This record gives sequence, C-alpha cells and structure tokens, in this order.
Amino acid sequence: MVMSEMLDEKFRQWVQGKDATRARISIFENVRDIPYAVVPELIDAEKYLDILTLNRGSCTPKHFLLGNMFQRLGMLVLYAVYPFRWGDRAEVLDDNLSELIKLAQEQPESHHLACRVEINGRLVLVDATLDSPLRKVNLPVNQHWDGFSDTALAIEPRGEEELYHPSEAYLMQPRDYDHNMLEFYNQLNHCLEDARRL
Repeated sequence: MVMSEMLDEKFRQWVQGKDATRARISIFENVRDIPYAVVPELIDAEKYLDILTLNRGSCTPKHFLLGNMFQRLGMLVLYAVYPFRWGDRAEVLDDNLSELIKLAQEQPESHHLACRVEINGRLVLVDATLDSPLRKVNLPVNQHWDGFSDTALAIEPRGEEELYHPSEAYLMQPRDYDHNMLEFYNQLNHCLEDARRL
C-alpha cells in the first residue's frame, strides 16, 4: 500500500463515526500509543510517515503525524520545539540502568517536538510522545486527554518554546548522530521494550 493511502486509511479508521472532540481524542490516543523509540531515519519531515509501517517512533515523527491528522480535521496546527537534556529525566530510571543513566547524562542538549493546536480560539499543547505501557516505569504518559486542555510535556524544557508552521517543518532537520548518541538510543530503545514487558 502506498504511504499516502495508508495515511488516508488510518485517518478513516481513527475518526469514523466520531464528533469533532472524539475524533481529535481518538487521533491523539492512536498516535500516542505508537511505541516510543528513537529511530533517527524517521526524524525527518519527508520520511516520518514510515512510522506507520515500523509502528514505532520518537517525538518528531509522532508529532508530524499528529499534526497531519489534526490538519485533516481542519485544525490549525503549529509545531512546538523545546530544548532539553536527556539526563534531566535520568532520576526516574531504575537504579539497575546505571549504564543508560550515565549515557543519558553525557548527551548534548537536544530538542523535543510537540504540537500546539487551536481549539476554541486557544493554542492548546498536545504531547503524544510516550505510549501508555510506559506508565509502568513512571514515565510521564499523557494517559487521558479531554480534547480541550493542555497536556503535560514529556520532557523538562531548558528554554523557551519555539513555534513553527507546518510549512516550516523542513527547518527542523535531523542532526548528525555520533556513535555515543546512537549507542544511547539503542540502549534506551532496548530498555523501553523491556519496560513494556513488565
């Protein structure tokens, strides 16, 4: 199936028979529950739709997908970018993950992507980063969204929010990943998979 056809089909499945509020909640829940994993090749405004076939992805492809779906509902969408450091959330990890914690603390500042969506004349923060099973390991999953209120951010921001129109998505280019970062992402993905099996 061509990727655009798959996207059309997912949209139909997720919103069929729902009013506007239930449709956006359904889209949010379905995107949120794509398993979180850092897959560097998906962190791209051109390639993010591969998240639908891989059924895993990080904040960037998940929010590009969320934004695309919300736009199909006729909603105004802006991409919200926040600087953060992986090591800032290391304290929530289990002590037996000392190697992962050490790697997290060595990572340079990174950027987190979420969405701002206009609902009732207000730009609402919607963060669908972490999938529901990750609640078991105390990660900040946005489990219940009412379709109107701000969600929590999945990260602790280290600076001001920057907003981008979807036409500017190409400005959010993926960075070059060194060996240390790729090793961290591999270990992080492995740990999250283990956490889902608890």
